[in-house]
Amino acid sequence: MSKEIMPAILSCLGYELTDEEKNFFSRTNPLGINIFGRNIKNKDQLKKLIKEIKEVIGREDVLIAIDQEGGRVRRLREPEFESYAAAIDIGRLPLPEAKEATKLHAKLIAEDLRELGINVDYAPVLDLIYEDTTSALKSRCFSSDEKIVAELGKEEVDTFIGCGILPCIKHMPGHGRAQTDPHLGLPVLDQNLEELQKDFYPFKQLKDCPLGMTAHVVLSAVDDKLPITQSKKGIEEIIRKEIGFEGFLISDAIDMKALKGSAGERAAKALSAGCDVVCYALGNLAEMKEIAASVPPMSDKSLERFAKATKIMHNNYYKNNRSEDISRYKKLIGNILPYQEGYDATEVLNRLQQK
Repeated sequence: MSKEIMPAILSCLGYELTDEEKNFFSRTNPLGINIFGRNIKNKDQLKKLIKEIKEVIGREDVLIAIDQEGGRVRRLREPEFESYAAAIDIGRLPLPEAKEATKLHAKLIAEDLRELGINVDYAPVLDLIYEDTTSALKSRCFSSDEKIVAELGKEEVDTFIGCGILPCIKHMPGHGRAQTDPHLGLPVLDQNLEELQKDFYPFKQLKDCPLGMTAHVVLSAVDDKLPITQSKKGIEEIIRKEIGFEGFLISDAIDMKALKGSAGERAAKALSAGCDVVCYALGNLAEMKEIAASVPPMSDKSLERFAKATKIMHNNYYKNNRSEDISRYKKLIGNILPYQEGYDATEVLNRLQQK
C-alpha cells in the first residue's frame, strides 16, 4: 500500500538537507519541496540537493518547484545561469515578436530546470498591470491589456508543457488591482464582479493549465472577510465556476503576512476552502511540523488532479538548439541586465522572519 501524501509543498533552509529535515520529509511524505535563493550555491550543489530531496521522499512524482519567472524574480542567477527578461519587457514588444520571445523564454528556462531536476515553475503571472499595481508585482506582469496577457501566457504555458515542465498560472483570480503587497499585508478589492471580468479574462483563457495558484486577496463582491486562498465561496464560485479552472490548485505561500493564525491554522483553512495543496516558503521546521499535524492526507479528488498534471513531466517536444535560441532571444529582447539585488518579495519576507 502506498504511503499517504501530505498536501503541502514545503521548503528547506540550506544548501543540503539537515538530518532533522531528512527524517521529517521521509516520515511525512510532502507532495513536494520549493527551491529558493537560500538553497542555491552553485549548479552542482543544487543538483545534489534536489537528488537528495527526491531520494529522501522516495516518490518518482515528487514536485520540485521554483519561481523562475525572469527579471527580478529568478532564483537561478548569473554567472552559472542565463539572464532572462521580466514579463513587462517582453509584453512591450510588438505582439508577433513578443510571442516568439515568450516561447524562447519558456524553452530556455525549461532546459535549465530539467537539467537540475526541477519539474514545476510558478509561472506565468497572468495578473494585469494597473497604475497602482504594487511594486512586488508590476514588472512581473506582461501588460495592462488582458488579451495580450492571455496570448503571451498561453505561449508560455504551452511551451513549458511541451518541455515537460509543469507551469502554474498565478495569481487566481487576479491580483493586479491590489495596492498592498500580500507578503506584508492583506489586499482588499472592492470592485464588483462586472469590473473584475477584465482580470478574470486571462485565467479563463488558460483554464486548462494543469496548475494554478491562488491570490491572497479579498474580493469583497464574493466574500468580504476571507482572502480567496481561504474562502470556500471564493474558490468554488470564482475559480472553479466563473473561471472554469479544473486543474490542481496550489495556495500562494501561506507564510505571507496577508494570512492570520499559526502555520497549521493557515494550512488547514486553505485546504478546507478548496485548495488541493498548500505552499510553504520559509523552511521553519517547527512550523512545518505544525502543518503536518494540522492537515489531512491529500484527498482522492486532489490525487486525481495531481495524477493528470504529472503526465506532462514525460513530455519533450522541442529540439535543443540552445545557442541559436539564446542568440535569437537576446536579439528580440535587447540587453538584459544581470540580476541586481533588490526587492524580491519572498526573499525579503524570509529576511524579515529571521530578524
